[in-house]
Amino acid sequence: MIASRMPDAELGAEPYLAEPDHAIADAALETIFRNGRTLRKWQNKPISPALLMAIYDLARLGPTESNITAARFHFVVSKQAKARLEPLLDEGNRRQTMTAPASAIVGYDLDFARTLPKLAPKAAESLAKMLVADPEKARLMAMRSAGLQGGYFMVAARALGLDCGPMSGFDPTGVDKEFFVGTAIKSYFLCNLGYGDREGLRPRAARLSFDEACKIL
Repeated sequence: MIASRMPDAELGAEPYLAEPDHAIADAALETIFRNGRTLRKWQNKPISPALLMAIYDLARLGPTESNITAARFHFVVSKQAKARLEPLLDEGNRRQTMTAPASAIVGYDLDFARTLPKLAPKAAESLAKMLVADPEKARLMAMRSAGLQGGYFMVAARALGLDCGPMSGFDPTGVDKEFFVGTAIKSYFLCNLGYGDREGLRPRAARLSFDEACKIL
């Protein structure tokens, strides 16, 4: 068995033990979590389409509710696409987004039922009936699953060497009209991607300790 250090010194606990065939290397945890930060400044280095595809290829494997996989990712990379996105951003988010090599619009598809025969064939019929009977429940399912997938997406991006700048601060109705017109996709949040410039990066903000946020019942 191998020991991995606790990330929060406040806990005062012994290092936990993890089975070596299941735990990833501690260096990977440093990259993904302990050293991972929200970046707002970027190096002038492009991101290849192949790398964006690789990020999604990992993120899509994470679990979602009934495997509905409702998240949709539109990558804003070209100057033309950035020009369409810029006026829909809050003023404080424009510079960081326009200088990022790529910006992912993370959305959720309210019409996820059309893919259920592929993704959840055993439950497809009953789920489809539920969606018709309770559209609000369907919307919440789509949002929950897209939120999970957005988290997997950022972990995958960090694991593959990129920095992330997730944010709200945009006009979702405008983004939906500009990028998702004619679809049932709704925007959820934005995530800038690139190789971050850490000059002037502020110290990490506080996090709640285990005792403040958790209970073992």
